[in-house]
Amino acid sequence: MEKIYNKLIEGNAKWVEEKMKLNPDYFVNLAKGQSPEFLWIGCSDSRVPANEITGTKSGEIFVHRNVANMVVHTDLNFLSVLQYAVQVLKVKHIIVCGHYGCGGVLTAMSDTNAGLVNNWLRNIKDVYDKYADELNKIEDKTDRANKLVEYNTFEQAANLAKTSIVQEAWAERDLHIHAWVYGMGTGKIKELGITFKGPEDIKSIYHYNFPVKV
Repeated sequence: MEKIYNKLIEGNAKWVEEKMKLNPDYFVNLAKGQSPEFLWIGCSDSRVPANEITGTKSGEIFVHRNVANMVVHTDLNFLSVLQYAVQVLKVKHIIVCGHYGCGGVLTAMSDTNAGLVNNWLRNIKDVYDKYADELNKIEDKTDRANKLVEYNTFEQAANLAKTSIVQEAWAERDLHIHAWVYGMGTGKIKELGITFKGPEDIKSIYHYNFPVKV
């Protein structure tokens, strides 16, 4: 049987050749380090690659992806990425990007028993419950799912603002959190029109006391 993964190795060789033709020092420069201005929190869906859909180059976006672009406060993997991006790389913008047609959101809307992932998607069920009055008024299932994608993306951006990591950064410098949704059917990114810029953008119960540094 042909080893299907060979096409990935071959693709890598072709990519390296193309990069070297354009710039012989491309990989030498890339190996010197990274200083991205953006942290991208996206879905693991293979159709939503951060660099490709934003037209950015290697080194410009620090990326964390998981099922349904969640920001879960007990997820040490995510928190480690966030801390490194904010405290070491000093990113200036954090983008939570959901996407229409998200399988995680669709599963969370149903009574499907998806096994272990049920525990992860329970967080999205909580988002549905919070906005149930608005969502239940939407008769078309696809439209309802799209709206839940937007609500979920907003809530995950809000969850970022509630972390002590982000709030400690706010006491020292500017850091903006954005909520975006990608439409695979159009290729376009939709800004939800919400940006968290400081503690004043979330309820005081979620505030941590970090003295503002001048």
